[in-house]
Amino acid sequence: MYKILEKQMLNRTVAQITIDAPLIANKAEAGQFIILRAKENSERMPLTIAAYDRVAGTIMLIFQIVGAGTAELNTLCEGDAILDCVGPLGRPTHTEGLKKVCVVGGGVGCAIALPVAQKLHDQGAVVHSVIGFRTRDLVILEDAFRSVSEQLRLMTDDGSYGSKGLVTTALETLINEGNEYDEVIAIGPLVMMKLVSLLTKKYGVKTVVSMNTIMVDGTGMCGGCRLTVGGEIKFACVDGPDFDGHLVDFDEAISRSRMYDTFECRARDEACRLFPAEGR
Repeated sequence: MYKILEKQMLNRTVAQITIDAPLIANKAEAGQFIILRAKENSERMPLTIAAYDRVAGTIMLIFQIVGAGTAELNTLCEGDAILDCVGPLGRPTHTEGLKKVCVVGGGVGCAIALPVAQKLHDQGAVVHSVIGFRTRDLVILEDAFRSVSEQLRLMTDDGSYGSKGLVTTALETLINEGNEYDEVIAIGPLVMMKLVSLLTKKYGVKTVVSMNTIMVDGTGMCGGCRLTVGGEIKFACVDGPDFDGHLVDFDEAISRSRMYDTFECRARDEACRLFPAEGR
């Protein structure tokens, strides 16, 4: 059992929890994830470790309430306990030797991008960050990104906060201003990472993406998280989650990510009638 020590809502659909998990905290690195079950009959759910404190023995998780699993997790409060939690899993994000990096985060993907930006900053790298959201009400972690970034560009689709436009608009502006990045690290929705990768390929800038594929066991046995990278089959849970964005078959990954949309809508409906399935 993993006790929830703190919980807060970052916006109306995104929750942040800190849990007591000393063994995981002792080994965790930026870019790694855990798989948890909220309750006895809950589905197994992968969540990236947003932060860890080795001294306190805690890890922080940030999740968006979009389906039945995350809705069930959100029913737990401070003082409650998550049934089980396995990790850290996956390979840490490679940051050693990088001198200047642009970290691009989209939506709740910013929770995954932040510890990477933090680690780069702590290692003395110049960090530029671009974070994007649909609207002002969905903005999260702005101050945390600002504290570890020499430059921060905040974008909203509707222009209600920051600058209007996509993260690719801000990234291309930074490149055209003469910034030469050792690497761009993009984390967020698959479509966003695809567009970032297409842009950076045009400019010849190495790009790493974090693939949030469907995942079940987290050990490479089930094959649910498979994707094609450079014409080869890879498994996000053990080979990743980070991959060369210029080699990922995003169209295949996007198609696979939508396989269970209908089932998830039905499960969400059954779990909570406050969130009706689309089209009903």
